[in-house]
Amino acid sequence: MARNEEKAQSMLYRFREAQAAELGLSRKSDRRPRVAASCKSLRECERWRGEILREISRKVSKIQDAGLSDYEVRDLNDEINKLMREKRHWENQIVALGGVNFKRSAAMFDEDGKEVPGTRGYKYFGRAKELPGVRELFQKSTEVSEEDQAHAFYKKFLHQGSEYYGDLDENDEALLQHEKEAEEEAWADAYKSLAQALNIPLDSVEVPPIPRPDPKPLLSAAAASLSITDGDGDAAMNGDNKPVPPALAFLTPEELAAPVMPNKAEMEQVLLEIRKKALLEEYLGKEG
Repeated sequence: MARNEEKAQSMLYRFREAQAAELGLSRKSDRRPRVAASCKSLRECERWRGEILREISRKVSKIQDAGLSDYEVRDLNDEINKLMREKRHWENQIVALGGVNFKRSAAMFDEDGKEVPGTRGYKYFGRAKELPGVRELFQKSTEVSEEDQAHAFYKKFLHQGSEYYGDLDENDEALLQHEKEAEEEAWADAYKSLAQALNIPLDSVEVPPIPRPDPKPLLSAAAASLSITDGDGDAAMNGDNKPVPPALAFLTPEELAAPVMPNKAEMEQVLLEIRKKALLEEYLGKEG
């Protein structure tokens, strides 16, 4: 007795199947429909999706073979991507028929927590990642991600104010007092070290003061140093009774201080106004 596979390949069997299909007596067709939307049965859609998954599994296992040539690997990778697109069509049809949503849009990540390149759109499987041109694509993607990480690291140091660069340190009285105490302590230690090097008893050593004036805030020192008399011989005063030069008598010490650097929001507002003005001049013409 012939086996079932041999019966299925016989001429009589195929003739009976074709005749039953013409008469509408065939229960189901073993050939997968080309268009997923033509299948209106949820059970059949899930069946064809499972068949596609089995084909993808077989081809992914086959593409790992080291004996395949580059051309065979490319063809297998193209076939797998084609099956992946077909699987998405069947999943969309299953959702349209009220079935389970098998679609997943989450990105894939490697052991370092970075998104794996090629996980969206056209994908590469197995040895396809080692093909000429594809290997460079993966390396380039890794380099770009490292550049993004470096940019994100240094981004927090951008658009800082004057305090970040130390421009306002000279106006902080508490900081100046702390620096003064530290300098006096270092001066005393250095003087005692010198006395020990010269074999001078420390009991007879009196540490002299540092030969410099006491530090003062920058604004106060600048206002005090500008004590220039006016034409009548009297010093010009501002609202705080601080002497200022006659040519700058209308300015306050705050106005004489270093300018404040604009922040990012202020710069964007200025650029926006410039663009608005340019557009108005382009479409409405210059006024006057």
